[in-house]
Amino acid sequence: MSPDVEHRDCCEESEQSSPHSRPTSAEKSLASDHSHSHSHSHAASSRGRLIAALSITATVLLVETIGGALSGSLALFADAGHMAVDSTGLVIALIAAHLSLRPRTDRFTWGLARSEVVAAALQAGMLAAICVMIAYEAIGRFMNPEQLDTRIMLIVGILGLAANVASLLVLMGGRSSSLNMRAAFLEVATDALGSVAVIIGAVVAHFSGWLQADALASLLIACMMAPRAITLLRRSVAILMEETPPGLELATVREHMLHVQGVEDVHDLHASTIATGVIALTAHVTVQPELNEHERSDILHTLASCVQDHFPVTITHSTFQLESPQHREHEQLRH
Repeated sequence: MSPDVEHRDCCEESEQSSPHSRPTSAEKSLASDHSHSHSHSHAASSRGRLIAALSITATVLLVETIGGALSGSLALFADAGHMAVDSTGLVIALIAAHLSLRPRTDRFTWGLARSEVVAAALQAGMLAAICVMIAYEAIGRFMNPEQLDTRIMLIVGILGLAANVASLLVLMGGRSSSLNMRAAFLEVATDALGSVAVIIGAVVAHFSGWLQADALASLLIACMMAPRAITLLRRSVAILMEETPPGLELATVREHMLHVQGVEDVHDLHASTIATGVIALTAHVTVQPELNEHERSDILHTLASCVQDHFPVTITHSTFQLESPQHREHEQLRH
């Protein structure tokens, strides 16, 4: 069976269902309360994970800064700088996780859920800046290498790797719950690779005497940071610019809605991501003029069910404006 036929059958089945099968207002309230409390429990869990990861990252930052000063290793300083950005990013993520729990108001009708997206964009900007600084310093070290204490460099690198692995284990369970948690997990994962680069640089410099291995390790850390900064920035900007959510084809949604009995046209169709797991859709729907209030109510119910259940992306909020053909003509004249 083709997707179009399946969609049409689903809509027609919903259209023909008894009004008594629809959820009552009490059932809707219970579902809403369950969803609200589920969201709060996710946010609280995210906060706990972020606090634990921040504590570990801040400790590693201090150790690597001291180790870099004692050993003369740019790679350790680079990784410490990366850790500083990550610590700041985790603080921002922690604040965003707290703000996302704030209730909706007349001024902020979606609450502060989108703060996580703004936080991710800020982290991307900081990563890009530190990446450029590391690359600049590393190029200078290639031309003028400095003496290194490779033993300190190696010990600190191993400690940093162990701490990063611990942070990854803490964040792993929540990395799919929000953009913020995903960003934090990716930051610590890159930190772990940075520690591996420090260890390899220390081993090469110690056994071969090639001091530029430290600068090369620094460049590798910068190169690992760059793609993550670009990806985070691209995803954040896409949400802030209200790009249609990935995986949702508006042409398919429109065609699906047109199969609902009584619908003549669908226009001004928009879909956007408010925050992780919160996707909104709005549309103007032209219906047959002879429909009574009960039939129009049935159409609203069917449309809401269709867009919520029949697509790869779950649409959590939908708003439809039902119009007569005459109103549609009036809109065309106005525009």
